Amino acid sequence: MANDHTNIPNDLSAFWMPFTANRQYKKAPRLFTAAKDMHYTTADGRQVLDGTAGLWCCNAGHARPKITEAVQKQVAELDYAPAFQMGHPKAFELASTIRDIAPKGMEHVFFTNSGSESVETALKIALAYQRAIGQGTRTRLVGREKGYHGVNFGGISVGGLVNNRRMFGQHLNGTLHLPHTHLIDKNAYTKGQPEHGWELADDLERMVALHGEETIAAVIVEPMAGSAGVIMPPKGYLERLRALTKKYGILLIFDEVITGFGRLGSSFAAEHFDVQPDLITTAKGLTNGVIPMGAVLATSEIHDAFMTGPEHMIELFHGYTYSGNPVACAAGLATLETYREEDLFNRADSMAEYWQEALHSLKGLPHVIDIRNMGLIGAVELEPIAGEPTKRAFNAFLEAYDKGVLIRTTGDIIAMSPPLIIEKEHIDQLIGTLADVLKSLD
Repeated sequence: MANDHTNIPNDLSAFWMPFTANRQYKKAPRLFTAAKDMHYTTADGRQVLDGTAGLWCCNAGHARPKITEAVQKQVAELDYAPAFQMGHPKAFELASTIRDIAPKGMEHVFFTNSGSESVETALKIALAYQRAIGQGTRTRLVGREKGYHGVNFGGISVGGLVNNRRMFGQHLNGTLHLPHTHLIDKNAYTKGQPEHGWELADDLERMVALHGEETIAAVIVEPMAGSAGVIMPPKGYLERLRALTKKYGILLIFDEVITGFGRLGSSFAAEHFDVQPDLITTAKGLTNGVIPMGAVLATSEIHDAFMTGPEHMIELFHGYTYSGNPVACAAGLATLETYREEDLFNRADSMAEYWQEALHSLKGLPHVIDIRNMGLIGAVELEPIAGEPTKRAFNAFLEAYDKGVLIRTTGDIIAMSPPLIIEKEHIDQLIGTLADVLKSLD
C-alpha cells in the first residue's frame, strides 16, 4: 500500500526484484514515479538523466505522445485477440513494417514478448528447420563466452555469463561456446571496432572437426555484446563467422535485442556491419519499452521450409498467448513511426562522434582501465577492488544516481546507452557527472 504523500510504498517485502541486490536496495530504495523525454522523476521529486534508455529499450525517450496515444486508443478498441488460428490487422501491419526496415532477405516475423522469448524461439526454429530439411542430426547449439541471450534455459545454455548459469545446474545438452573477444590487453581504448581478435571465429572450425558439422544446428552471437559490458566485434570477425557457418550448413543467429532499432545508427547491427544472418532476435526498442514485445526475423528460406504438408496442419508448434498482442502491436507501430518521423537512426549516427569524444575524455581518470564505444553506446571499464569484484562500479552507480544521472553496471564495467533523442548538453552532463564520480571513487 502506497503512502500518498511521498509516493514511497510502506512495504517493499513482497516484490522479489530481478537482477537486484534486494536487501541493499530495500534499505535505501531508488524509486522512479514519472518519466519524460530524457529524464526520470524520483519519488522525492528529483530529475535523473537517463543514460541507459531505461534498460537499453527506451530508444525514443520517455512518454512520447504518439506511442502513448496509440496504446490508449488500442486498449479501448481491441484489448486482446488470440494469435492461434486467429488474427487482427495490426499484427500483420507491424510485421510488414518491421520487414520494410529489416536487412535485405529478412522476410518473415514471429512475435514474442521479450528478448529471452525471442532467443528461445530462434533456437527452436533453428533446430526445427534442420529437421525440416532432413538434417535432424544437427542438435548442437553454439554460443559464446560472455554472451548474454536472456534468462530462459535455452538462453542461459548458449549464454556465457557465469553467474547467469552456475545457480541453475543442468542446461541444454550439447551446447558449445566460442571464445569471447574481450581482449583488453590488445584492444584497450578502441573507438569503434577493435583491430585484434577476428581469428577467434576460427574456433568454430575446431568444433566442427571435433563434433562433426552434421551435429551443429546454429551459432548465436550478439553482433555487439551489450550485457557483458559493451564488447565490440573485431574487424572481420562477423564476416569470418558468417563464412564458416555457410561453409558447414550452420545457421547464424544475430541476437539484436539491444542493437536493433537504431542503437548503432542503423536499423539493425546486421545492416551496420553488412553481414547477413539467417535469424535475428529483437525486443526492447521494438516498442520503446512501453509494452513487452519481441520478434524473430527469418529469411524466406527458413520460413518456406516449414510450409509443406497438408494446408490445414500447423507448421510450427510454437507460440505464446500474447504473441502479436494488439496493444503491443499498436505500441510497436507508433514507435517505428516515431523513429521514422524524427529520423532517429540517422540522428544517432550523427551524434556518435560527439559521444565518442566525450566518452574518451574520461581516459586517465582514477581506476579507468578501458573505454570503448560504437554508435550511441559506450563502456568505461574500472579496475576491480582487490577481493571485492563489482563493488567499485556499483559504488559509481549509486553515486551517479545521487548526482542525478542513471548509468548501468555489469561487473566492474559502466555501460551507457542513452535514448537516441539525446542532445549535446545531455552528453556533457552525463559524462561530466561520471567524471566527477570517478574522481571521487575509492
